[in-house]
Amino acid sequence: MDNNRLLKNSFVILLIVVAAMALLFSFFSASGNKEQDQMTIGQVVQQVRDGNIRRITVEGDSLTVERNDGRKAVSHKEPNASVYEILHDGGLTPEQIAKVDIDAKKPAEFGNVLGILIQFLPFVLLFGFLLFMMRQAQGGNNQALSFGKSRARMFVGNRPTVTFTDVAGADEAKQELQEVVEFLKYPEKFVALGARIPRGVLLIGPPGTGKTLLGRAVAGEAGVPFFSISGSEFVEMFVGVGASRVRDLFDQAKRNAPCIVFVDEIDAVGRQRGAGLGGSHDEREQTLNQILVEMDGFDTNTNVIVLAATNRPDILDPALLRPGRFDRQVVLDRPDINGRKAVLQVHAKGKPLDPEVGLDTLAKQTPGFSGADLANLVNEAAILAARRNKKSIGMKEFEEAVDRVIAGPERKSRIISEREKALTAYHEAGHAVVARMLKNVDPVHKVSIIARGMMGGYTRLLPTEDRYLQTKAHFVDDLTVAMGGRVAEELVFDETTTGASSDIEQATRLARKMVTEYGMSSELGPIALGHKEELIFLGREIGEQRNYSDKIAEAIDTEIHKLVTNAYETAKTILTEHRMVLVRLAERLIKDETLEGAELDAIFAEPAAEGQPADGQESKEPEMSPAG
Repeated sequence: MDNNRLLKNSFVILLIVVAAMALLFSFFSASGNKEQDQMTIGQVVQQVRDGNIRRITVEGDSLTVERNDGRKAVSHKEPNASVYEILHDGGLTPEQIAKVDIDAKKPAEFGNVLGILIQFLPFVLLFGFLLFMMRQAQGGNNQALSFGKSRARMFVGNRPTVTFTDVAGADEAKQELQEVVEFLKYPEKFVALGARIPRGVLLIGPPGTGKTLLGRAVAGEAGVPFFSISGSEFVEMFVGVGASRVRDLFDQAKRNAPCIVFVDEIDAVGRQRGAGLGGSHDEREQTLNQILVEMDGFDTNTNVIVLAATNRPDILDPALLRPGRFDRQVVLDRPDINGRKAVLQVHAKGKPLDPEVGLDTLAKQTPGFSGADLANLVNEAAILAARRNKKSIGMKEFEEAVDRVIAGPERKSRIISEREKALTAYHEAGHAVVARMLKNVDPVHKVSIIARGMMGGYTRLLPTEDRYLQTKAHFVDDLTVAMGGRVAEELVFDETTTGASSDIEQATRLARKMVTEYGMSSELGPIALGHKEELIFLGREIGEQRNYSDKIAEAIDTEIHKLVTNAYETAKTILTEHRMVLVRLAERLIKDETLEGAELDAIFAEPAAEGQPADGQESKEPEMSPAG
């Protein structure tokens, strides 16, 4: 197609060049003729009679007359007329004619062709213009027709770029998809036992868990063509385009079978039908209907498998999830500690690491991280090492990268007053001391008063193990830790600040969930209160349906208030009893800004010095004037 287009373009350009050359030649020829004298044929006869002509050169119908004094003139005769006959008919004698040297030359073929081109030049230009306009119209027509073509990108399977070795932390998902690979490689093994090829595999998981990467790995392992398209690329503003693109995509897949069709973010077109804002027959639903028909219309031996990925399986249409369409649903969750270590090993491969770097420690420090978060962590550590002109990546860069991924980059240039610095130090020290003294809270790993992102400081807890179930005791202690910062501010400065607003919001939200969702209220019992309404088309929860009475609503508020208030009183009791530890930790934070690991343990283990007042009495604290 590209060669034909190039040939047509070259032809049009050639016509334009020839026409331009003809125009230039005719212009210069005309200008050249204007420089010579013009004579009529009668004047030529008279000049010959007078003996003033020495030579006449005949070239076609043109005559070049050379006088005795060397000057030349141009004249023209009638076509097919002989110069001898013209001179004889003009009354000249043979003796007079013989005195003139008459030279007849054969006209150049190029001149004749050029003359013809000049004559037909308007028609040539008109033809070229019409051809150009037709090509433009044809190109616009092709572009209009291409709306219905699939936008899928095809990757040839004979040169795999991603395999299962590049995917870590999802062993169960790889095992499920390994059977799909075997089905594409050795279909006769399964057909002999009467098994049919799975029509589709739906990959479900939070963002960043490797759904797209796993789809590419399946294609790389199977060694078959791989069609990749996003769900949003089906739908356009024109009616019927999405269904047409679906038909074109599956036609291409059948022609290249065995192959894999990967649809990323299928929830863009696979949402439950009947929930559209524009009625039940909108463009998105037509596209979904075509997908349902194409998937259920495959023959048993077509060997085309559809992989799809989504992080919202709850909003997909039930017809899309039934057996015969998406036969398997593979769940990809965030990796556990072993999975995180394997992911870190994959992304750290080929990078120079210091011997002190322990991937086990990093895996423990990154609970809840997805595969994409861990990849970003390794990349941030490499950037930090390059910024410091180091030849290898150290543990210090990795730990700082963890903080950057969780809370954002440091804002050391932020200028704060000494009072705000002390307030922040006691606030974070309050969180740390309360967390240290409670048994159902993860150990305190790091405390910092350096601003990161939108936070003025932070206290990071390090879980000792991955936890999938939460207990009521754990939630209660979490509420107490959240109140620790506010209580420390009140105890030391007798002030309340806006720094605890996010802690209060977090504690209130957790207490409400404990009462209304988890059934952890002793007064209301194990009852789920409130039903969340959701528009499938919008895909977001837009409100909560109140399915309880005003009396129950008042009881809910009372239970939430009781949980938060009890947590506040518990935190106040802990910080009052361990006030000296709070002061020591805050003073070290004011001095060093960041404490972690062994430094924190030493402060908590340090006994009270002799001569210091007992806990609960007046202690050495910064003399600060109250906030205005």
